[in-house]
Amino acid sequence: MDDAATVTGRAERRPAGRRRRRFVPPQHGAWAMLAVPYLAGLVTAGFRWPALPLLGAWIGGYLLSYFVFQALKSRRPRRYRDQLLVYGLISVPLLLVVVIAAPGVLWYAPAYAVLFAINAWYAWRRRERDLGNDLASVAESCLMVFVVATIADTPPSAVLVPFLLCAAYFIGTVPYVKTMIRERGNAAYHRWSIAYHVVAFAAAAYLSPWAGVLFAWFLARAALLPRRGLTPKQIGITEIVNSVLLLTCIALI
Repeated sequence: MDDAATVTGRAERRPAGRRRRRFVPPQHGAWAMLAVPYLAGLVTAGFRWPALPLLGAWIGGYLLSYFVFQALKSRRPRRYRDQLLVYGLISVPLLLVVVIAAPGVLWYAPAYAVLFAINAWYAWRRRERDLGNDLASVAESCLMVFVVATIADTPPSAVLVPFLLCAAYFIGTVPYVKTMIRERGNAAYHRWSIAYHVVAFAAAAYLSPWAGVLFAWFLARAALLPRRGLTPKQIGITEIVNSVLLLTCIALI
C-alpha cells in the first residue's frame, strides 16, 4: 500500500514539475542580475511605494521577455502562448502603475527598447550565447539602478557609483563564467578575463577603497578558480556570495 502510494505520489509530482518548468526559465544566474541592481538602487536612493510594483513588473517583464525570445528562436510562438499570456497579464498592469506614479521612468524606455531589440535579434539568429547579447543583458539589468533612483526622486548622479560597480561586476561575470564552463581550458579567453578584471579592479579602487578590496577578490577568483574545476552548482553558490558582498560594499560607500 505504501509503495503504491509512493508511486502514485511520484506520478502526480512529475506533471506538476513539468508544468512548473514550463513557466520558470532554467537561467539561475538571471535572478542575481534582476535582484542586485534593484536592491542597489534601493540601498542608495531609498524606498518609495512605486518600487514595489516596479519589482513585480521587473520580474514579470524578465519572464515575459524570456519566452518572447524562446518564441523567436523556435519560430513557434504558439508553443509559448500560455507563458506569454500569463506574464503579459502580470507585468503590463504593474508597469502601468509604475508609469502613472512615476512618469520619469519613461526616460529609460528608449534604452530598454534598443537593448530588447538586440536580445531579440540574437534570439532570432539563435546566438543567445554571443558576447554582444550577454552585454546587452547586463546593460538592461544595471539600468535598473537608475530606474529605482528616479522613482525615489534621486538624481542619477547620486547612484552613478553603484551603477558602475554593478556594471563592472556583471560584465566581469560574462568572461569569468565562460572560462569556468564553455571556454574551460581556453588560455586566450582566460587571459582576456584576467585582463578585464585588472582594469575593473583599478577602476573600482579609484571609486572606493571598499570596492577596491572587493574587486581584488573578483580578480583573484577570475585568475585562480578556472583551474579548480568547480561544478556549476559551486560556481553559482560562489556568485551568490559575491552578489551579497557587492551589495554590502555599495551600502558601505
